[in-house]
Amino acid sequence: MTDASKSRTSPSVSAGAAALVRQLLANADALRLGVSRSTAGATVIDAGINVRGGLEAGRLITEVCMGGLGRVSLQGGSGAAEWPLAVSVHSTQPVLACLASQYAGWSLSHGEGKGAFQALGSGSARALARREPLFEELAYRDDASETSLVLEVDKQPPDALLEKVVADCGLADAGKLTVILTPTQSLAGLVQVVGRVLEVALHKVHTLGFPLQQVVDGHGWAPLPPAGGDFLTAMGRTNDAIIFGGTVLLHVDCDDNAARDLAEAMPSVVSRDYGTPFADLLKQFDFDFYKMDPNLFSPARVVVNALPSGRRFAAGAVDTEALTRALNRS
Repeated sequence: MTDASKSRTSPSVSAGAAALVRQLLANADALRLGVSRSTAGATVIDAGINVRGGLEAGRLITEVCMGGLGRVSLQGGSGAAEWPLAVSVHSTQPVLACLASQYAGWSLSHGEGKGAFQALGSGSARALARREPLFEELAYRDDASETSLVLEVDKQPPDALLEKVVADCGLADAGKLTVILTPTQSLAGLVQVVGRVLEVALHKVHTLGFPLQQVVDGHGWAPLPPAGGDFLTAMGRTNDAIIFGGTVLLHVDCDDNAARDLAEAMPSVVSRDYGTPFADLLKQFDFDFYKMDPNLFSPARVVVNALPSGRRFAAGAVDTEALTRALNRS
């Protein structure tokens, strides 16, 4: 993606998310959201810590994560008989929506010891702060005056951390920042994690070194597991939903050989860690994601459509047995 093409075609992910954030705020009571202000004036939306939140809130928050460049829906028919609901995600700008916004790539921390706060930030604020080398590869820079950040946490972030985010994003004041909090085990958190099925695939595409500018369109879906329980159970179920039950369709502008190679390299089944429930892997690797085989983080089934020839290449499969076993764990 060149700077010239960016100026012609690349929308602002912060501006796209802002319209959705206003929708969350305007309907906070109906969506069961809590709204407060930090000491410095940042807006904080609680989607499941001290309030109930809900699936519709999670759907909208997932679109916020994608910078307004994705459409998210809840639909029947998940591929898992016992869990009939699925999250479906589509984007006509999958690289920007998933990698420049939705990907949880901004490592945030404040304090030390037991009272330390740590989180991975996702959403449009990443494209303003540009703290990740990924943005140089994307050749993308947002210049919006307001932005939003989504944190998958179960406690309020300290005001000092929010002030750092404001500074890193170059915002005029904290009033230009909205932070959305989604605990993994909440209804909203459940949707926004499973709603990363397309993002997980795009991250795998990037890891494999496939030219991102050749990815034209993307669609993904995965079963929505039961909500509730503790953090480990929820983290395990949401990841298993994608690893064992996720499907992604990518439309790419490349020759057949490159499309076939991409499809065959992508599914989670190629990982040496495939087959073990994610919660068990977390314990096995001392809760260190980086010790896991990175090939695991991918949908179960991938279909790649080569646009020049019109041919499609598919690899992997929804693993109904592993999916049911994983989602039934408590």
